[in-house]
Amino acid sequence: MKKIVIIGGGASGLHLATRLGRYFNSTRMLGLKHEGPSAQITLVDKNRTHIWKPLIYQVAVGTLDTSMDALNYQVHASSNGYEFQLGSLQSLDRKRQILTLGAVLNDKGCELIPPRELEYDYLVLCVGSISDDSNIQGVREHCIPLDSIEQAHNFHKHLLDHLLCLEAYPNKTLQIAIIGGGCTGVELAAELVMASRQVGQYGRICTGAIDITLVEAEPQLLPGLPARLGNSAERELCKMGVRVLTNSHIISVSTNSLTTDDGREIPAAIRAWVTRVKAPEFLTRLDGLVTNQLNQIEVKTTLQSKNDPHVFAMGDCASCIDGNKQRVPLRALAAQQMAKLCSTNLIALIENKSLGHFYYRDRGSLVSLSTNTAVGNLRTAFVRRNLTIEGRIASLAYHSLYQMHLATIHGWPKAILLYLLSQANRAVNPRLKLH
Repeated sequence: MKKIVIIGGGASGLHLATRLGRYFNSTRMLGLKHEGPSAQITLVDKNRTHIWKPLIYQVAVGTLDTSMDALNYQVHASSNGYEFQLGSLQSLDRKRQILTLGAVLNDKGCELIPPRELEYDYLVLCVGSISDDSNIQGVREHCIPLDSIEQAHNFHKHLLDHLLCLEAYPNKTLQIAIIGGGCTGVELAAELVMASRQVGQYGRICTGAIDITLVEAEPQLLPGLPARLGNSAERELCKMGVRVLTNSHIISVSTNSLTTDDGREIPAAIRAWVTRVKAPEFLTRLDGLVTNQLNQIEVKTTLQSKNDPHVFAMGDCASCIDGNKQRVPLRALAAQQMAKLCSTNLIALIENKSLGHFYYRDRGSLVSLSTNTAVGNLRTAFVRRNLTIEGRIASLAYHSLYQMHLATIHGWPKAILLYLLSQANRAVNPRLKLH
């Protein structure tokens, strides 16, 4: 039996584990005899639960309750034919095809599970990305990144603490700065505006008591996407009351302000760092796997590492030039497409079939501007050029992406039930989580 180990339970890793688990173990789960080669699938993640990362900004603001929307890996694994292990990758021995997981500690730093080794025939790395602070003075000490659920909860805690101060001192203003005008930065700014309107319904905080500034180093918001999308997003945010600063490079951060390269000082009690990203640095120390300047693993069009056919990488931690000689962008859509090909190629290797090559299919981009509006562009088989959409239609298209994610990991019947449950929960409970 071949052993496939997947490191990282983000959207792509979870999709891959689900697809492989169902393929190799669906007959066994039904009590039937499996025909053909079999495989043992193991998913490793440092967290016990999964939240779709594009929604992490909602966790930070408090408009998404992780106790309701989080997926438990252990439970999901038992019903989808794969195994789950809690831990994080510590080292790799490619010659022996063995990896080492670090010890699992509790909140007090006490060891719960000692370091352990896992054998593999095929290893898949999909550990995502982290914020790149570019060694700017004060960023690590005074900014909150949004790379993980823990960091999102940390931002939410800081937000609640400052909202409590506003309750005690109604004449004060809470100033929030968001550094990075990409998708996460734009969505976070819009969600904070919505939250500032909601919080006034539960206490003495005035609607205008929260002042939000969005800072972007490039000439437009949403760099890397068509300029009209960045312009539309800026126009909508300005209507909401967000102060948008483009062409502004941050050179230092202090406990209560930001400083730009033109000497401007931006006061901010809360500072979110959601600018450009890179892969985690530990990938550069994995027994000689080829990486680039962003710490990404260099992969072939088959998604195999350039110097080890037994190691695959996908998602934000993979640097890939696809079959059309185009660099694959760091987007959730690309990661999902990679997961589909990776599962196909792993099955092909085990069944002695030829491998496929990755071709990125750009379906467009969508950016949420809170509850009922969004901006984006779509590309379908019927429309060869990009079709720009805004407003409620774009918002419906944006939310459908999450439903498709749920359908992939749960199946459509359960995805529909989860959607109905979430709508019922929103109708019963406050829109904003204040604890």
